[in-house]
Amino acid sequence: MVDQSASAGSSGPAGATGHITISYAGFARPWAAWISHQLEQLGHGTTLLRWDPQADAALAEELSGLLEAEGRLLIVLDDWYFRLGPKTQEEWTAALREVVPPHADRFAAVSVATQSLPATAGLLRPADLRDLDAREAQRRVLHRLGIKGAGRGLDENAPGAPRFPNNPPEVWNIPRRNNRFTGRDDVLEELHDKLAGSGVGAAPPLETRIALYGTSGVGKSQIAQEYAHRFGNDYDVVWWVSAINRGAAREQLAELATRLGLPVGRELGDRIRAVHEALRIGRPYRRWLLIFDSADDMEQIEDLVPDGRGHVLITTLTRDWSGSGSAQEIEVPPFTRVESVAYARRRARRLTPVEADLLAEAVQDLPLLLAQTAAWLDANPMAPKEYIELIRRGEPSLVGIRISSDYPMAFQTSWAITLNTLRERSPAAVELLKLFAFFAPDAIPVPMLAKARRGDLPEHLADLAAEPISWNTALRRLTESTAVRLDYQVSEDADPAVETALMHRLYHRFLRSDMTEDERDAKAATACRVLVSADPQNPVDTRNWDRYAALIPHLEPACVLDSPEPAVHELLVNCTEYLRVRGEYRMGLRLCEQFIARWRTRLAPTQRTMLTVTHQHANMLRLLGRYREAEAVGSAIVDQLRAERDENDPAVLRAKDGLGGTYMALGAFEEAYEIFDGVWRGFSALLGPEAPRTLSARNNLGEVLSLLGRYEESLATHGELLAVRERELRARHHLTLRSGMVYAHMLRLLGRYREATSRQELNARLHHQVMGRHTPQTLRADHNLALCLRRSGRPNEANELMKDVVERSRRIAGPRHPETLMVQADHATFLREHGDLTEAAELADEVAERYRSLVGETHPYAVGTLGNTGLVRAEFGEHAEALAIAERALHGMSAAMGPDHPWTLGCALNAGAARSRVDDAEGALELSRDTLERTKVTLGESHPMTFSAKTALAEDLRTLRRSQEAAKLEQEAIGQLSETLGAEHPHTLSARRRRRPYWDFEPQPV
Repeated sequence: MVDQSASAGSSGPAGATGHITISYAGFARPWAAWISHQLEQLGHGTTLLRWDPQADAALAEELSGLLEAEGRLLIVLDDWYFRLGPKTQEEWTAALREVVPPHADRFAAVSVATQSLPATAGLLRPADLRDLDAREAQRRVLHRLGIKGAGRGLDENAPGAPRFPNNPPEVWNIPRRNNRFTGRDDVLEELHDKLAGSGVGAAPPLETRIALYGTSGVGKSQIAQEYAHRFGNDYDVVWWVSAINRGAAREQLAELATRLGLPVGRELGDRIRAVHEALRIGRPYRRWLLIFDSADDMEQIEDLVPDGRGHVLITTLTRDWSGSGSAQEIEVPPFTRVESVAYARRRARRLTPVEADLLAEAVQDLPLLLAQTAAWLDANPMAPKEYIELIRRGEPSLVGIRISSDYPMAFQTSWAITLNTLRERSPAAVELLKLFAFFAPDAIPVPMLAKARRGDLPEHLADLAAEPISWNTALRRLTESTAVRLDYQVSEDADPAVETALMHRLYHRFLRSDMTEDERDAKAATACRVLVSADPQNPVDTRNWDRYAALIPHLEPACVLDSPEPAVHELLVNCTEYLRVRGEYRMGLRLCEQFIARWRTRLAPTQRTMLTVTHQHANMLRLLGRYREAEAVGSAIVDQLRAERDENDPAVLRAKDGLGGTYMALGAFEEAYEIFDGVWRGFSALLGPEAPRTLSARNNLGEVLSLLGRYEESLATHGELLAVRERELRARHHLTLRSGMVYAHMLRLLGRYREATSRQELNARLHHQVMGRHTPQTLRADHNLALCLRRSGRPNEANELMKDVVERSRRIAGPRHPETLMVQADHATFLREHGDLTEAAELADEVAERYRSLVGETHPYAVGTLGNTGLVRAEFGEHAEALAIAERALHGMSAAMGPDHPWTLGCALNAGAARSRVDDAEGALELSRDTLERTKVTLGESHPMTFSAKTALAEDLRTLRRSQEAAKLEQEAIGQLSETLGAEHPHTLSARRRRRPYWDFEPQPV
């Protein structure tokens, strides 16, 4: 009987010359769809008819049923067509001889099989389409059907045109196909209908997400894999992400950036955001399918799932995805009995239909258990009925544990039998299998185990690994007798080697639970030793990042957090440092918190490892913008160290240095200054004035001097650092480049725009050459250059660079990160003067609100960006509101930074202008006079802000008809501007045109 329920039909255009029904096994759907499209382009109606013969029906009857279909029959023969049912070679021979000759004019066939077809398949005279290009394949199909028109309708880019199967999607990363996959056609067809609609090559709907939900072992992952193989030609990009572990999932999604050819650096966040943006806009590829496998913790994975014109398929144990509205749901049930029997007979060919039925009943049609039991029967001579009876009579005492009631008792019994058999035949294979349970189940690092140092493995496993034949034999026994699967890495100059082993999580948990506590401890210790040996021990070196990415998923299964070994603790410390430098702050924070929670009662807070992890804990909190929490952690460890050690102990100095960084982020600049000054002096006394740690501490001191408005002191400090680093390191060293960037930054803040721009143009160019355009330091260099260009009167260049920096910052750090807010704040002020006023207002409001949420409304950055919104209100003519904002900013900045800080003086300059606009001439004059006097003292007579304060005061004097005094002050300011900045500089021209000066708040790097 033909499975009519899965038939897909489409009628040809008017005037069709003949209808053709295409019979195919589900595995060959891409070929059937492509052939159908070729025929319809030539005016033929087609029907797609999936071949799925019933096990209990005669094959001749099933073949005869095909004759009931419309028109001629074109059979697509592949490796699976003759296996379905399953039917024997003898049955096929008899059926073909009975059915085909009397109806030879109705039957035609093509072959895409990679294995030999039964000899009697020659009756169908199949045209071989393997290894051909599209044009020749089309020609052979049409020739076999006696149709003219070869070469027409071959445009794969035409709307609705399916891809030629020999030209797979350009970007493809899916586990290899399961050749024993059985049934599931109803689920696959439902999935296809929901995702792509019923038409061949139908355009994908927008933002379609499907969650395959079901209990463990029901086959969700296998269905997802088969969907990708069966329908993958509908897409340009097909990508698989294992979502068991967030870190591994991020690595795999980030790898897609490389495969898409996106211009990104090595930072994970940058690469993931670039992938999301590319998929959202559909460039360079419009049709895409992403599969997130084992996404059982929605909160850990949901932010990785992209939006856009593409499809997302999720496999999960939970119903969180559908319950939250994030995805539609398809529940995956166990096999139907027909599917169970077909699978069991294909996996263990000696089973009769009755025995396969009994086995399916014993394991309750659960695919995972059926795979395990059928694999055992295929590899062992025990009578099937005897084995099935053992499973049916199974008791928990057979293995001494209890499995969740979600799983049948057959699981325990079948696995116990498998392990007992393996112990008798290959004890080493059992030990290897148990060790596998202490690595991540979806990526067990077989080469890492094989290459482990001899002392890392127990002697019997070390002996096994030392002998490749024995090692590979043990691996083969695992695949033959269990549900373990091996993935191979193929090299052109070597035989295929096992790259990873995969084990279902249910077996993974079972193996661990079936061990005694002592055995678990021993296996965990072995796994830890293997990981320690694989640690490159240099997490800041980008060349080691791939190695650390491979280690991270195994930390938890190997019980690294429970190990008392110092070497294991060092591994953990290196992994957290890798996560920090890679930008994986959330994962790094979780790892730190887990370690501290488990070892708080066993290690003193001031013990070396605990100190290092606590320091990283505070780092992660600060880098995530959780400043108050970082302050609490940093303060606590400083207090504890001070109680035990001298004030200038290196550990105390390091802890204080970290706390100073948090104080800077919180806006407590005076407190940060006191800390950094003491730390710098302490390290200088201990290590010398030019030791790397001393220079790092002095750099921090220079940073906080800048934030305090002490620009000349900061410039001198960074100038000295730059000279030392140029002498001791090299001109292109990243620390030298950083010092050069900060030195140029200080020159700009001091109004020395020409020199700052000249230096920064070279510095930014070197950053790109040495570090690439996507590292955080390069972004800061480009940001500083954009500001230098703006202040130098080169707005067009500044605009292009600023837009680029904003976009890169969003991708690398995220839209709410402090670094992104910093560059967006400057972009908003640039847009207000040189761009779209509405866009400037929206961006300025957004930045101010996000700063308030991040640091609180009294933080100087929140106050300063609030003041920037007032400038936009003034441009819109909303003078009363602009005045209220300006006065509020002046009051807030004075309270935060003091009345003489440059930022306060800038707010005063803006408040004076706001008073003038509402005709408060006296109030404006009073404020402008005070601002000028304070600016002279703070920034000097020749600073651009001093010139701005003079022109503002001149305008207020002129408004009050004090023309002579105003003219004298105005001419003095214009002359000074011409002398220092140039006669054609925008500031000079604005003063000549009597445009009221303003001040933009620029958040500084922290």
